[in-house]
Amino acid sequence: MSIFNYNHVLLLLGIAILAVAWLPSLLEKYPLSYPILFVALGTGAYSIPALGLPDPSPLHHSSLATHLIELCVIVALTGTGLKIDRAFSFRKWRIPLLLIVVLMVITVVSVALAAWWLLAVAPATAMLVAGVLAPTDPVLAGDVQVGDPGEGREDNVRFALTAEAGLNDGFAFPFIYLALALLPAAIPLSERLVHWLWFDVAYRVIVGSLSGWLAGKLLGYLIFKLPKRLKLKASAYGFVALAVTLCTYGLTEMAHGYGFLAVFVAAITLRGREKVHEYHHQMHAFTDQLERLLIVITLVLFGGNIAQGLLSTLTWQQVALALLLLLVIRPLGSMLTLVGSRITMPERWAISFFGIRGIGSFFYLAFALEKGRFQQPEQLLTLTGFVVLLSVVLHGVLATPVMTWLDRRAGRA
Repeated sequence: MSIFNYNHVLLLLGIAILAVAWLPSLLEKYPLSYPILFVALGTGAYSIPALGLPDPSPLHHSSLATHLIELCVIVALTGTGLKIDRAFSFRKWRIPLLLIVVLMVITVVSVALAAWWLLAVAPATAMLVAGVLAPTDPVLAGDVQVGDPGEGREDNVRFALTAEAGLNDGFAFPFIYLALALLPAAIPLSERLVHWLWFDVAYRVIVGSLSGWLAGKLLGYLIFKLPKRLKLKASAYGFVALAVTLCTYGLTEMAHGYGFLAVFVAAITLRGREKVHEYHHQMHAFTDQLERLLIVITLVLFGGNIAQGLLSTLTWQQVALALLLLLVIRPLGSMLTLVGSRITMPERWAISFFGIRGIGSFFYLAFALEKGRFQQPEQLLTLTGFVVLLSVVLHGVLATPVMTWLDRRAGRA
């Protein structure tokens, strides 16, 4: 890349970062989310060949793309966990746990069958499509999530969607590993499935949950107990917590657990300590700024992929599958899952509709394509890109008016 191209990159990045500082506040009362504008910015910038911007394709730079999105999701999970004021218990977290245990299975099975039928792909590829598209996203769902720590914006809809987005980034991994297990191999399928069940499901989930809980306890000690012996400036809280978050993820992955799950559990565990302490605000502010920086880069590159023809090979079968997921499978599956719950019908419909797909789906796809050989990786990227784009636009336009209507209906200012 020449110095002129490098300067163009810096200028584009500077404009995007400057915009993300103001756009969330400017668009707060309008039916438009800032991710839409950054995708549009990336599409527009990459439509000008003279700018000489770097290649945005994740297939050409799979390792770099995987780790960039991975870091973005890790930071988002930390911030998401720190925003939730409600202490964990099976009773208080009943709704999001139902969405994880019941709805995710319904979604995965339904999408896998639809992909196998509509796309005419092998079972392994159909399961990969389901695993990639099933989880909701903690990165792009800010408009339907709870507010900052202690802010009190924790109604049924916002809490359910926030907790679901935090949890299912870890619980989606077993289905990705199931897709890998279904690929042709010398080992008999029955042995692969047994290994998947005890190792990829049971062992990895237990290790991820346990290591996250231990890391949250350790981080609580470092923040709330250690300063009594060793003075720690408030400005350093974010760095300490982020360092422990990265260590939690790294150590959990080294132990073959689910790092995404560990990071979220660590943040939830930490949030349960000293709920009114200034640390929570310091850490959330730090992670929020870092998350926005990473989101800017990722969304601009996503827009660049669109400009360079990501959707040019889109088929009607892929469009049908995307619409089926967002408008039929997710809403109806969620409504069935929430039967018997005490939340109101409008709240059920809101939870059912706002299953926002986003950056995490790109990570799962890149991760799987690095681990195994699946059919038509370019078409899988096209499908994932279309689902994310459709979700960003559809949910981004409707989030503000729907949530405002729910607030007014419930008597919240």
